[in-house]
Amino acid sequence: MSLYEYKLDASKQDFYNITPQVREAVSKSDVTDGIAVVYCPHTTAGITINENADPDVVRDLLFALDQSFPDRPEFSHSEGNSAAHLKASAIGSSVTVIIEGGKLVLGTWQGIYFCEFDPPRSRKFYVKIIGKE
Repeated sequence: MSLYEYKLDASKQDFYNITPQVREAVSKSDVTDGIAVVYCPHTTAGITINENADPDVVRDLLFALDQSFPDRPEFSHSEGNSAAHLKASAIGSSVTVIIEGGKLVLGTWQGIYFCEFDPPRSRKFYVKIIGKE
């Protein structure tokens, strides 16, 4: 089992494609069959899997999240980023991807994304590879 830490400078609210880093972790691990767990240790950011072919999908997701979780004057959290916390909770903090034959099992159009909701931030995420070599 191997744990890899990656850093990300998130300059704006966005979905950052981290599929290449996860593939790198799988390659470094020499695991041929198992799982990759991608985890975000932040409360105003998340991890998800979605389409990586059409950038309009990410724009639509961000638009829908902004509409669903707008910043509201009624929020009590003193840091003023309650909407970011809500978005992060809705997205989730991790994904698990199957590894087969030393490769991630993702659909044709799928990518793994780090979702930033409270920029600008210096972030990190972890990839835990579990399986057999």
